[in-house]
Amino acid sequence: MARRLAQAGPSLFDDPDGGDPGDSRPAGAVTPEPTDRGDDVGQRPDDGRASSAPNAATDAGPVKLLVRADGGSRGNPGPAAYGALVYDAATGELLDCEGMTLGEASNNVAEYNGLIAGLEMARRINPAAEVEVRMDSKLVVEQMAGRWKVKHPAMKPLASRAQALRPAKISWRWVPRSENKAADALVNLALDGEPRRRGVC
Repeated sequence: MARRLAQAGPSLFDDPDGGDPGDSRPAGAVTPEPTDRGDDVGQRPDDGRASSAPNAATDAGPVKLLVRADGGSRGNPGPAAYGALVYDAATGELLDCEGMTLGEASNNVAEYNGLIAGLEMARRINPAAEVEVRMDSKLVVEQMAGRWKVKHPAMKPLASRAQALRPAKISWRWVPRSENKAADALVNLALDGEPRRRGVC
């Protein structure tokens, strides 16, 4: 299966104060990984599809959801895709996922689109649920937690969209790339011509 190409140099889309350079990452099978740990650090087309209904912990749905998200670009910028999965945090059950291409974009743009997809799916599952987000993008996690400013014009509308989707109670956690394999696998599947749409994971 194809790999992401390493970044040849700085990208127009990359944040000058720190970003996530691309590197080669092999594709793999999508498997639930809801218990991985990490350090606490707290424009994609919307087709309007609703997520499949979970086994509810309450009438509205699970009270806590875990979102895993990733994005990548082969070339940075180059052909890009994102992946996102939503789990019931209490049981580890995979409730929904999505992995789709974006056309040409940078790694950071793809990472933000993964986050947006995850938050959209979480909101459709249960708008009142507490959400924990785990990503291997230090840039996105720190910006969403409010510790780093969003300076690049290409990032600002994506960050605003993600902020608008965040629930009342949310936490942000950076995890190593090795602990984000399920989301990474969705990225590579999409880039290899096997996208995954919501509701069919």
